[in-house]
Amino acid sequence: MSASNEWYWDLDRKIAVPADERGPGDHTLGPYPTRGEAENWKATVEQRNDAWDDADQEWDEGQPDAAG
Repeated sequence: MSASNEWYWDLDRKIAVPADERGPGDHTLGPYPTRGEAENWKATVEQRNDAWDDADQEWDEGQPDAAG
């Protein structure tokens, strides 16, 4: 994905912006391949968090009991 095709979600302005208009890295989310995906950043974050939570639970369930 080249920078000219990247989109970011600007947390300050609350809009999707192309790479050449993005602000500081700590004020943006991305890169995303399309404007639509940048605008739907929250769904992507929630899906990733759910997947990480599931992976953590699977890992925890595979550990020996600490009390043992």
